[in-house]
Amino acid sequence: MGTVDNGFLTYLVTHFPVLQQPGYPALFLLSFLASTLLPLGSEWLLILMLIKGYDPAVSVATATAGNTLGACTTWLVGRYGGDWLLARLFRISQQQRQRAEAWYQRYGVLSLLFSWLPVVGDPLCLVGGLLKIRFTIFLLLAGVGKLVRYAAVAWLTIRMVAASA
Repeated sequence: MGTVDNGFLTYLVTHFPVLQQPGYPALFLLSFLASTLLPLGSEWLLILMLIKGYDPAVSVATATAGNTLGACTTWLVGRYGGDWLLARLFRISQQQRQRAEAWYQRYGVLSLLFSWLPVVGDPLCLVGGLLKIRFTIFLLLAGVGKLVRYAAVAWLTIRMVAASA
């Protein structure tokens, strides 16, 4: 996948006005989009919201829900999308697909706990769909991995804010 230019980000903000203001809807949407093969990140908004005093538990739950639903979308694309959709529309290279499949061979279905990782995370979700991993197992493992990641980011942010006060 290529880099995202300012035109793409401008398009997102223009078509999704909720992204213009920090808050739970923006966090949910950005977390969702970040987990659907788009090269975006949502941690920065979570950190910003925590610094501004948003509730940590609600913020982590919102980011986790959005990111997990985005991963489910990616799983569905892998499950029902076909090779053309993967290669042409989502530009998943054979190398990315092979790397994700190697994670599955090495770590099994538990590799879905790492679906939050940059670069390999989205292809892991995609390959989970391609390999027809049972959806309930996928949802549980991907959701737990994403929850742990967001909880760690929130915990570190809160500690740093407290230390600087």
